[in-house]
Amino acid sequence: MKSSERKKDLLAKPPAELQKELMELLSAQFKLRMQKATQQLTNTSQIRRTRRDIARVRTLLAQAEKTAVNTGAKA
Repeated sequence: MKSSERKKDLLAKPPAELQKELMELLSAQFKLRMQKATQQLTNTSQIRRTRRDIARVRTLLAQAEKTAVNTGAKA
């Protein structure tokens, strides 16, 4: 999946699903790090891709929280 497709997919998700996605990505990152440490990882680019996906999800969660705070303050 291309990064632009991944961004569109993540933008469509509500914050609860993003939180679940973040937990899955963190778990996947841990498993990849363990595979790398035990010399079992063949495609090292997966680590970078996972790390960037985590950053995307965290950014979207922060934006959603900021929007919620700003919307609540104006009301």
